[in-house]
Amino acid sequence: MVIVGFAGQGLFAMRFILQWLSSEGQGRSVIPLAFWYFSIGGGSVLLLYAIWRQDPVIISGQGLGLFIYFRNLYFIHRSQNGAS
Repeated sequence: MVIVGFAGQGLFAMRFILQWLSSEGQGRSVIPLAFWYFSIGGGSVLLLYAIWRQDPVIISGQGLGLFIYFRNLYFIHRSQNGAS
């Protein structure tokens, strides 16, 4: 399970690397769509790890984070479809 935890951390870290490279490429601060997908992937794996560890602090943090990531994707997709 420690390998699973590190895999989750790796996915979570990729979102920052992706955001940094995207911002450097555009010369301004941007948050690419893939940032949210890496957030969900990393957050989900870390939540599973936290549940296995029975760590209420990480469980609550990742659980709230996942809600926020999914909500941001909802807003992005809603705005792309022209709904307001």
